[in-house]
Amino acid sequence: MATVLIIGAGGVGNVVAHKCAQAADIFERIILASRNKAKCDDIAARIAKPMATAQVDADKPTEVIALIKQVKPDLVINVALPYQDLPIMEACLATQVDYLDTANYEPPDQAKFEYKWQWDLHDQFRERGIMALLGSGFDPGVTNVFCAYAQKHHYDEIHAIDIIDCNAGSHGHPFATNFNPEINIREITQKGKYWEKGQWIEIEPMSVSKDIDFPEVGPRRAYLLYHEELESLVKHIRGLQRIRFWMTFGEEYLTHLRVLQNVGMTRIDPVRFEGHDIVPLKFLKALLPDPGSLGITYAGKTSIGCIFEGIKDGRPKKLLIYNVCDHAVCFQEVGAQAVSYTTGVPAMIGAAMMLTGKWRGQGVFNMEQFDPLPFLDMLNRYGLPWKEKML
Repeated sequence: MATVLIIGAGGVGNVVAHKCAQAADIFERIILASRNKAKCDDIAARIAKPMATAQVDADKPTEVIALIKQVKPDLVINVALPYQDLPIMEACLATQVDYLDTANYEPPDQAKFEYKWQWDLHDQFRERGIMALLGSGFDPGVTNVFCAYAQKHHYDEIHAIDIIDCNAGSHGHPFATNFNPEINIREITQKGKYWEKGQWIEIEPMSVSKDIDFPEVGPRRAYLLYHEELESLVKHIRGLQRIRFWMTFGEEYLTHLRVLQNVGMTRIDPVRFEGHDIVPLKFLKALLPDPGSLGITYAGKTSIGCIFEGIKDGRPKKLLIYNVCDHAVCFQEVGAQAVSYTTGVPAMIGAAMMLTGKWRGQGVFNMEQFDPLPFLDMLNRYGLPWKEKML
């Protein structure tokens, strides 16, 4: 029985709080904190299990340290913004408390994400005898666990991996993002990148696409992006010769995005306006719908998985491991759309793996470094059943 501190009260934080409450045999005490305490209070009021709430500015390690000392958690679950990963990790180091997040660090002034900053903290976490688990969402997260499972149970060598992500749902808005608009737009407007034959290959944003037949959704046009799990999987999957990440976007979304880029609304550098410095993308975020509010009108499904090609017992083998999630069903259960749900459920399960001792280590780790089976078992039991299909 453990105490957990959840930092972040957006759509994902809402799901994590609900799911931790469902696993009461593991999570005895739950504290939900964010910059806006009223959002935490609103989430807590909709959950039967009592939980405490608190105000904290996650950009300030001193505030996080003070809160950790006050509530004495066994684990901090970070579902705030990627900019805040390092300050929260700094606070965990200072208080010798385990750490978990769902997305890797991004510097606020550069649209770039990589694990280097967090991997560099490995020795500090190890020396303090604590553990950090990175990327415990769906992609990254569940997709990493699918890869570990495929490597352990299906292949002698995996030669190629294509991670495929389709949101075939409709929320009824002309333009909205399924998670934080600032992070979402930064992610897809930077250059694409994939790994092949021992080197990284960079491409212009959204310049490579193909049609993919997604399970239970059908054919959709998907675009090659860079995604952080590629960086860690290259290190940990043996025999790998190529790995790519594909995501679908509707034409209406892409049209809006092109217009916003053309007029400068996706810029992340400050612009002087009426005597004040404003960042256009931050201003755009304020105008767009809150992703946490989309669930009430959302219909349709997400379909996310990994296509593997490799060798087993000397023979070629091609396999798809995937999950399909329904927006409306998620909303009925926890008041969230499927993109928040598919991130929040794995965050809770990753936390459960750490707190029950099924996944333990001293240092900084990625999801594929641990036994996939107990994680996948909980995935089935907590709302994200996974399937396998030979191709």
